[in-house]
Amino acid sequence: MRVLVVEDEPQLARALAINLRARQYAVDVAADGRSALDLAARARPEVVVLDLGLPDIDGMDVIRGLRGWSQVPIIVLSARHSSGEKVSALDAGADDYVTKPFGMDELLARLRAAVRRGQPGGDGEPVVTTEAFTVDLAAKRVTRDGTDVRLTPTEWHLLETLVRAPNRLVGQRQLLQEVWGPGYTTETNYLRVYMAQLRRKLEPDPANPRHLITEPGMGYRFEP
Repeated sequence: MRVLVVEDEPQLARALAINLRARQYAVDVAADGRSALDLAARARPEVVVLDLGLPDIDGMDVIRGLRGWSQVPIIVLSARHSSGEKVSALDAGADDYVTKPFGMDELLARLRAAVRRGQPGGDGEPVVTTEAFTVDLAAKRVTRDGTDVRLTPTEWHLLETLVRAPNRLVGQRQLLQEVWGPGYTTETNYLRVYMAQLRRKLEPDPANPRHLITEPGMGYRFEP
């Protein structure tokens, strides 16, 4: 498993590399954004750990550059704590966001989770099962208590987008662009309406959802 660490602080980059190599990861290290994009294209890592504050180009531009051709999981490391920065990084395509200072055990756990999410589910599309309902991604079918649940195409697309990113925060802008298109990235009321419809159809207690979770002001998360 190959990890690309993008960090311009030498001491932190070295600590990350030592800890990852001790756990049998192959590690490449880049100290700036342009080197990171070049290394990613050549080494094809399975996950990227990315500092946003880089000396040449901003880490947000590195995320966008990677997302132009790759779906590699990206974990952001940043001293930027505001929710706006987190939302922007997630909307740009990051998979997770860890603020500095951080615990190494937490970062490693998030890295393992990102790697699991990035791995293919085997031959064909997976069937995702929760306590309340089952989603068959290949058949585009949802069942609850053994009975098919009828979803509109928009409801299905929204559910599918969340189900394909289990336990991961999916930003509002990303969901709106994915489901409705680039002209709708500010129409957050669409998400509220359709998420309410999905919860009524799928959650045992729609007022207290267990699987379709709202992260206020940021986005939504599917918890299997």
